Amino acid sequence: MPPRLRFGLVSLMLVALLAPLAGAEPPAPYPVMGAPANPKVPAQWNRYHDCAEIGDLLKKLVKDHPRYAKLHSQGKSYGGREMWIITITDSQQGKEAEKPAFWIDGGIHANEIQASEVAAYTAWFVLESAGRTPWIDRLLKERVLYIAPLMSPDSRDDHFYKANNTHTPRSGQRPLDEAATIRGRYGRRQRDLDGDGNITQMRIRDPNGKFKSDPDYPQLMVHVKEGEKGEYSLLGPEGIDGQGEPNHDEPGYYDPNRDWAWDWQPSYVQPGAYHYPFSVLENRMMADFIMSKPNIAGAQSYHNAGGMILRGPGVPGMEIEAADVKVFDELAHQGEKMLPGYRYLKVGDQLYASYGAELDWLFQMRGAYAFTNELFAPSNFFRESNDEGFFGKASTRAKFDKAYLFNEGTVAWHEVLHPQFGKVEVGGEKKSWGRQPPSFLLEEECHRNMAFSLYHADQMPLVAVQSVDVKPLGKNLFQVTAIVENQRLCPTHTAGDVRHKITAPDIVRIEGKDLHVVLGLTDNEQFFRDPTEQKHRPAALRLATIPGRSVVYCRWIVEGAGPYTVSVTSVKGGRDSRVAEVAK
Repeated sequence: MPPRLRFGLVSLMLVALLAPLAGAEPPAPYPVMGAPANPKVPAQWNRYHDCAEIGDLLKKLVKDHPRYAKLHSQGKSYGGREMWIITITDSQQGKEAEKPAFWIDGGIHANEIQASEVAAYTAWFVLESAGRTPWIDRLLKERVLYIAPLMSPDSRDDHFYKANNTHTPRSGQRPLDEAATIRGRYGRRQRDLDGDGNITQMRIRDPNGKFKSDPDYPQLMVHVKEGEKGEYSLLGPEGIDGQGEPNHDEPGYYDPNRDWAWDWQPSYVQPGAYHYPFSVLENRMMADFIMSKPNIAGAQSYHNAGGMILRGPGVPGMEIEAADVKVFDELAHQGEKMLPGYRYLKVGDQLYASYGAELDWLFQMRGAYAFTNELFAPSNFFRESNDEGFFGKASTRAKFDKAYLFNEGTVAWHEVLHPQFGKVEVGGEKKSWGRQPPSFLLEEECHRNMAFSLYHADQMPLVAVQSVDVKPLGKNLFQVTAIVENQRLCPTHTAGDVRHKITAPDIVRIEGKDLHVVLGLTDNEQFFRDPTEQKHRPAALRLATIPGRSVVYCRWIVEGAGPYTVSVTSVKGGRDSRVAEVAK
């Protein structure tokens, strides 16, 4: 056979063999545990996203997961940005308003940028896992998640795109006084002398100064020892303020997390308080949404830093009911296991006074078990003990920057011309380093905190009619006994909710054709040795609460042979029903 013909035949055989593969889809990616291997909406979680990017992500998630998600804006911020809230539940499994709901928010302090990332990651992960992960499917059948990733969107973009340090802006962007209004900003603002987008520190050479460069980490300034002469004096943050003075003081500000309507105090008691509760428009919009959803039974706010799981009260010396402390304790102790290095603390007595804080409003006035997580534990730098304050020691951060970031976290000291001091040097930590985890630890922070929030959401109350028993008494009278249970840790009402009557009581109702209820009783044990009789409308027994992982016994004496439908309806615990007939 001629070589040219032989080559042609071989080519035809190869084409025939490969043809079936030409239209085949590529094989599925190797399944990495803890993340969707081939998400419908690809997303990166080793970097930070601005407001527009988070908004776009939420829109794509809703478009690609219409069964499970819907998105709306609660309004626009002072700067005209959307206040997004994404609702996540299985719309084909029960009604949204009839399921226990969990609230998640992030970024009320906008410089705490990983807070919004964790909230957005939660929405992404849950939706991408729906239909793939049975545990998530069950959660979305039983629960609703309301997620607001951008509580202070104006200041988030300010932090991203204007000159700031890692701590600014904590405030919103409203002008605080007439002069600030004229300047078009919210108060005194530091000036970026070298135009690199980072407000670092200023130093000048001074043989009598109190500082010198650390020998191992030249960007780090350290105090000299007693009696030792230094090399530098520090002048404070980079720049001059709006009035031509050195930046030795903090800019005026209001704190969006001191604006909530529980034990709000004016600014001379609580620094950062604004005019009156909910005078910050963005907060008021979110509060209006939350108040329209009485089924919210649990809540999680994300802040940074320090690695803490915080509960209220924020008011020093204030106590809450022991029953509620017990629930908080069990949830948070599980959180400490899920979040290595995090500490569970009571804000007012173990951290600092915090009047008018969101987590107190959520718990005290909305009856939701609420936590605030301060994201990123300093122990995560080198997996060492967590004893280094909110952000870790400056020397620890410098060591980490050198070992893992290759000095990218700092600006090298360099000379600039200051309008008052002449030649000065500026340098130090960048705005993107200090409070925030670096890229390779960010996704871990997102996932671990999300898992804790979903655990809490799963432990919200969940009511069920466990059983209904019918016993004939003669003369067309029947005794109907129902056991109603709460299958989860959290009660259907917090103890504070019961005391303040925040949420309507749970209702256990009996219904049936030609049914007349003669007597209605409840008790906490099956023998009804010390029952409580409800004389008014006994067909619908009102329960102040159904304790967590517990049952309530309900009994009726009725006229009418049934069948009977017994139902339980709980604003924060859901609903269930069961039909029973007289045994023949």
